[in-house]
Amino acid sequence: MISEQGRILEKLLSGEFICQISDEDAWRFLKTSGNSDKIEPQLNMLNRTLSSAADGDVFFAAYLHLGDNERSVLGSQFNEIATNLLPLVEWLLLVQQASGSDVPVTQGTAIRLGELQTTIEDTPAFTEQLEKISRYRLFGSTSVNLDGQLKQVFKRLTDLGYLLKPNSEKQIFVATGKIEYLYEVLRFIDETEALSLSDQAENAVNQGSLL
Repeated sequence: MISEQGRILEKLLSGEFICQISDEDAWRFLKTSGNSDKIEPQLNMLNRTLSSAADGDVFFAAYLHLGDNERSVLGSQFNEIATNLLPLVEWLLLVQQASGSDVPVTQGTAIRLGELQTTIEDTPAFTEQLEKISRYRLFGSTSVNLDGQLKQVFKRLTDLGYLLKPNSEKQIFVATGKIEYLYEVLRFIDETEALSLSDQAENAVNQGSLL
C-alpha cells in the first residue's frame, strides 16, 4: 500500500496542483513544518522541485534545472496556457458579473450551477457570452441550448482541475487553488509583456469581439 508521502509525490509528478480544496490531507502534509523537506530529495532525483503559489497555499512540481528538453516542454506548456487564457478569463468575468459580485472567483468560491444558469437565462447578454465562451476550443461545446453549453464548460473546468464537485449529487462546484495559479500567470504576463490580458478580455466580453 502506498504511503501518504508516496501518494503526494505521485500527484505532484503527474502535474497536479495541491491546495486545501483539491486535497486537504496532502495540503496539510505539505504545510506541516519539515514535510516538504522529505518530499524535496525525491523530487530532485527526477529533476523536479516543490514550488508554490498564492503565498504558499498552492503546491506543484516545477523543473529543478532547465536543459533543452525541459525548455521545450515548458514552452509548450506556456503556449497552451496562453492559448487558453482568454476563454478562462472570459468565463471568470461571466461568473463574477452574473453573480453580481465585486469579488472575483478565488480558491474556495462556491458556484451553484442552477442559480448561475437561471441568471444567464434571464439576461440575453450573458446568454450570448456563454455561447461564445462554450465554442472556444478549450471547451468545445457543440450544444445549441444553454444547459448543454454550461454543463460542458463546467465539465471541462473540472477535468482541468480549476473546479471541484464535492458532492456528485449536487450541482455545486468549488474553485481550487489552480485558479490562483492562473491569476499569477496573468500577472506575470501583464508585467513582463504589458499585454493587460485581463483588461483586453473584459473589453472583448463587452464588445463581443476576440483579441
